[in-house]
Amino acid sequence: MSLKKKIRILGDKFSENIDFMSRVIKNLYLDPDSLILDIGTGRGKMALILALSGFKIITGEPEGHNWADWQTYARKINVLDKITFKNFQAENLPFEDSYFDAIFANGSFHHFSDKFKAFSEMIRIIKPKPYGKIVIFEFTEEGIEKIRKSYPGHPNATNPVEFMGDLSLNVTIKKGGLINAYIFDKK
Repeated sequence: MSLKKKIRILGDKFSENIDFMSRVIKNLYLDPDSLILDIGTGRGKMALILALSGFKIITGEPEGHNWADWQTYARKINVLDKITFKNFQAENLPFEDSYFDAIFANGSFHHFSDKFKAFSEMIRIIKPKPYGKIVIFEFTEEGIEKIRKSYPGHPNATNPVEFMGDLSLNVTIKKGGLINAYIFDKK
């Protein structure tokens, strides 16, 4: 069964933007043994897509903020063994320097309390070029407006490029309609 069909089993909230996100992941050409971090588990969409793509993932949320039951979804599509959950803050990541091959944040960046610090932490724990990639999927204004139909107080969309500060990074932006992909690597 294809990734798209497996995700569709989980319902509309999971299948939205799946083609775009899968294409972005595929075009990163990550090694199957890559160490991958997903910041901001939520319902688990990013971790589930990565697991269905064959990767093992560490995912996490701050203590007390795991608001969705991602484990039920992971069991339903038989990928729970590929996902490890840890509590952590994006602004203080409990990992060694240059540890991960790829870091993903799907729809979570605009929720980080200190975006500059979170970005700095991601850069600290990502491997140097040519391996390390940071991929931030962030909603467009249209995407946020759609969310606000169900959650009126949802925060504004954020452009992660504005929070790079003095960090020396290459950035590629892929436009996807309701979400964009911001792909960063060290220069």
